[in-house]
Amino acid sequence: MRAIVALLMVALTLAGCSRTKEDVLRKAESVKTRADLESRLGRPDDIAKLGPVERWTYKASNGEVVFVILGDTVTLQAAGGDKRP
Repeated sequence: MRAIVALLMVALTLAGCSRTKEDVLRKAESVKTRADLESRLGRPDDIAKLGPVERWTYKASNGEVVFVILGDTVTLQAAGGDKRP
């Protein structure tokens, strides 16, 4: 039974890592507020703050997607490419 639970946890973890930049952008389409963004995508992988400006970064299997939030409003989104040498 423990083996099944462990296998299920590994599968769920890997499924979460398989989202692409396109998946993230599609889910975030027409998002206007921080609450909407978090409800659609969950907590970001990284949050950087500078005064009222926040940069939320979501990692994807083929790069990352960054959202800039000013106050409570999502103002900008950008997708970065693979980090290949």
